[in-house]
Amino acid sequence: MPPVAEQSTPRELASLIGPVDGLPGPRYAGLARRIRDLVTAGSLPAGHRLPAERELAAELDVSRVTVASAYRVLRDEGFATTRHGSGTVTELPAAGSRWLPPSNRPGVLDLAHAAPEAAPALVDAYAQAMAVLPSRLGEHGYATGGLPELRTAIAERFAARGLPTDPDQVVVTAGVGDATAVVLETLLQPGDRVLVEHPTYPGILGQVGAAGGRCTPVAVDAADPDALIRAADLAARQSSPRLAFVMPDFSNPTGARLSAAGRRRLAATLWQHGVLAVVDEVSAELHLDEGPLPPFAGSLPDAATVTVGGLSKAVWGGLRIGWIRTDAALAAQLGETLGRRQLSVGLLDQLAATILLGRLDEVLEQRRAQLRERRGVLLAELARLLPEWEAPVPAGGLSVWCRLPPGGSSAALAAGAAQHGLVLAEGRAFGTGHAFDDHLRLPFTRPADELRRAVALLAQVQAGLRTGTAGDGYPQPRTVV
Repeated sequence: MPPVAEQSTPRELASLIGPVDGLPGPRYAGLARRIRDLVTAGSLPAGHRLPAERELAAELDVSRVTVASAYRVLRDEGFATTRHGSGTVTELPAAGSRWLPPSNRPGVLDLAHAAPEAAPALVDAYAQAMAVLPSRLGEHGYATGGLPELRTAIAERFAARGLPTDPDQVVVTAGVGDATAVVLETLLQPGDRVLVEHPTYPGILGQVGAAGGRCTPVAVDAADPDALIRAADLAARQSSPRLAFVMPDFSNPTGARLSAAGRRRLAATLWQHGVLAVVDEVSAELHLDEGPLPPFAGSLPDAATVTVGGLSKAVWGGLRIGWIRTDAALAAQLGETLGRRQLSVGLLDQLAATILLGRLDEVLEQRRAQLRERRGVLLAELARLLPEWEAPVPAGGLSVWCRLPPGGSSAALAAGAAQHGLVLAEGRAFGTGHAFDDHLRLPFTRPADELRRAVALLAQVQAGLRTGTAGDGYPQPRTVV
């Protein structure tokens, strides 16, 4: 278990909490809710020692019973625990499963996953790979760590982006998720802390838990992406994390992008605290309004970062090719872990991926044009049918992170939409605890007619929820607590 951070002073915590009298409901419940929100937002890191009840009560000008009751509620909800010799310490409850696998059921419109259809170049790449395959059939068919020609193509792609890379720094995996799992399995010990952006990609929350780690959220603000640096610095000092999982380009789901200076500062901050950065670049080249920025790993020694990437968003999710890039020694260690999990990624897929990497600029140009058009359709339909929703325009990536109007619940919307065949991921899937029910991620990865139909259905469901006439078992809006 990592050491508990030094507690904030009662005055510092009271400043974060704000006026208690203005909080809804019983005073103790409002206080507990406010502290819980600070923890789930990453403003108060997990593992943080709360002030003594009497001291915080004096600072907030409430009774000690109020603070004691608030602390009890936090413990009951899993947001705090009592440690011998440490008092009351913030924690994060285990995340619930609110994110289901992609659906292939007929008639279902799946907007729970940001997954575009296959790029046109895919079929030709497999045809070329099939032409090459007969020459490899006399071999054993295994390529542990990746085919040499594929690792070379990946290394050349990194070099073209300004990050010189040797093939022995690359490990080929069965997708980006597999790459992340290999990293966590190799480097995490039970109880290790991992800094995660908040909100973040739902898969990483489950993967950290499966590897025995504990997530420490740091708040992401698309309007001020560099705020992540300040939050990460605080969390690193207070939580002693082993790893940090970051998406510097078009973070999922917010679409936030770190500036060139911001990624250098965040990289330096993590390096100074001895935190290994795991950098997810799955959307790094899906810039729609601006040009590319330097790779996150470029400002640090190779051993300070592990970069994961793949072809699922640029080409197709069905092409299970991902990769890991780090220094050669760590790459070899990660390759050993992969070898214990599976002897090799499929040979035909690797051959096709090698061909596609040689044409990736062309593939990306087509994908970006497609995403720009669909982003425009989605935003126009939201403005027309759901004008009270806040829908910031992402400069890249695959989705819009919508803020619902006051009282809105993404869980209620998702449940209602499902009865019309529209599958959504509720906002809480992207966070810890109870955070982000007032948000909904909408990918713009589907064709324009499907996006129009999806927004029309959302408007219909929202209207029914507001009037209480949703019918057919639609859940009524719940109070966000």
